[in-house]
Amino acid sequence: MEPIRSFEELTRHLQSLNRRKRIAVVFAKDMNTEYAIARALGEGIAEFVMIGDPNIRERYPMLRAFPQYVRIVPEEDPDEAARRAVQIVREGGADILMKGIINTDNLLHAILDKERGLLPKGKILTHLSVVQIPTYRKLLFFSDAAVIPRPTLQQRIEMIQYAIRACRHFGIERPRIALIHCTEKVSAKFPHSLDYVNIVELAEAGEFGDVIIDGPLDVKTACEKTSGDIKGIVSPIEGDADVLIFPNIESGNAFYKTVSLFCHADMAGLLQGPVCPVVLPSRSDSALSKYYSIAMACLTAAGE
Repeated sequence: MEPIRSFEELTRHLQSLNRRKRIAVVFAKDMNTEYAIARALGEGIAEFVMIGDPNIRERYPMLRAFPQYVRIVPEEDPDEAARRAVQIVREGGADILMKGIINTDNLLHAILDKERGLLPKGKILTHLSVVQIPTYRKLLFFSDAAVIPRPTLQQRIEMIQYAIRACRHFGIERPRIALIHCTEKVSAKFPHSLDYVNIVELAEAGEFGDVIIDGPLDVKTACEKTSGDIKGIVSPIEGDADVLIFPNIESGNAFYKTVSLFCHADMAGLLQGPVCPVVLPSRSDSALSKYYSIAMACLTAAGE
């Protein structure tokens, strides 16, 4: 499989598989979610279980164009809708879970339920984004911009493992993973930089398989070889990172918002850790971002 280097290539690849993934959506009530669902139906990559408004077909005419690929589960209470969606996934009725206009806490409460939720014991919940920046030559993954405030060493290791698996789905056989800091120097003032040393040692020992991991690096040296050359930095990443692992949620979220606003980048993102991909968009995410997140989920769902 050739690496998928853009969201357009992602859609074409999914269409070539000729198989729709089943997505359970909780409270799809906004125009951006409507666009994402309509496009996924039209592109032939997904079918939907809509949990919430029993009259949603009347409000969204596009659903009537694909009656065989849309099922309605009426539910007015947000908490019950979230529990019902999780139940549908657990019983094999959907491959993917998606948040519509519902409070994130309501959905996460159902996902994290120890007895009836979707997060296996011992797994961490984290967020993985992928961005298409007009000035970068390929898709760029990064974590964590939404869930873990200050990852521990073990959490960083699992974040990296999730990112590696996602890269494999995208056809990236030997992902280059940069551990991001404000400088290339290790310092006890920044405990995460000490974690980076341990992670690089684990990578060199083969803990992560066929990958390239290096850090600390700043974003420019991770993604632009010229910057590293000017600074005299020798790194196996060679300015060609596939994945950026940020030190904390503040830096990851700032990067997310900055490239989307000022670089007009296209975004996708998923929760990692649950038994199925979870599309958890922000209410302010664009219609395209929600569609690309659906596409990313369809690619990474079990069975591909």
